[in-house]
Amino acid sequence: MHIDWSQTQVYNTIMSVATGIALLMLVRFSQHVTRGDKISLEGWSIGFAIPGFILTLTGGAMTLTWPLSKIGFPFDDIIFGEPTLAFGVMLLGGAILIWRRSNLHHKAELSDKEAKQQSGVMTSQLIDMIRPLSYFAAAMGLALISIAIAGVYYQLFAAPPEEPISGRFADYPLLEASFISGLYAVTGIGAILLPFSLATRNPIVTRIMGLCWRVTGILFVLFGAMNYFTHIGLIINTM
Repeated sequence: MHIDWSQTQVYNTIMSVATGIALLMLVRFSQHVTRGDKISLEGWSIGFAIPGFILTLTGGAMTLTWPLSKIGFPFDDIIFGEPTLAFGVMLLGGAILIWRRSNLHHKAELSDKEAKQQSGVMTSQLIDMIRPLSYFAAAMGLALISIAIAGVYYQLFAAPPEEPISGRFADYPLLEASFISGLYAVTGIGAILLPFSLATRNPIVTRIMGLCWRVTGILFVLFGAMNYFTHIGLIINTM
């Protein structure tokens, strides 16, 4: 197998790591806000903006240029590019909203005691600000589940034999298809639960959503980190 890598690009590595970190940050941020912890809203807004920018940039490039079609995997441009672009834009939108809230918080110049008393008000305001984003998130959650079904049905995501580690399972395409599809499906379930969690503030719904994103966030980070080795090996083995 020979691939002309000067004619194509693969962004799955940093996309996977940024996605995983963003999911874990969402879970952690929601915990802080729910408990009324004193946090740096500017820090969290920048924290969301960085992976948001990376995912918007790489997802947008993949969505608009279809680089993977040049090596025979055009469907991967839809599978990886479009959800990544959507997630990146939502993260940037959320970062802006949190940054604006931080400015209002500073202008109030509350003492520690007053800030604690106002934590419930801040939580409600943040939920109201983020709720419109949750509807698009839920719609993309449905898209992720659809992608997961397609991944199993068509046995997608199998790595070529030339790729280290993952390529050892090239003869068992359903194995990696089930793993990646599972990641997409569980992430999608969490996204679908987001507007219900914000609307009802039901702790059970919130815990299920948090569990979905915590598990998939960790797996996305680990899988993306591993891909830095496997994708470098794939490039070397197919040059």
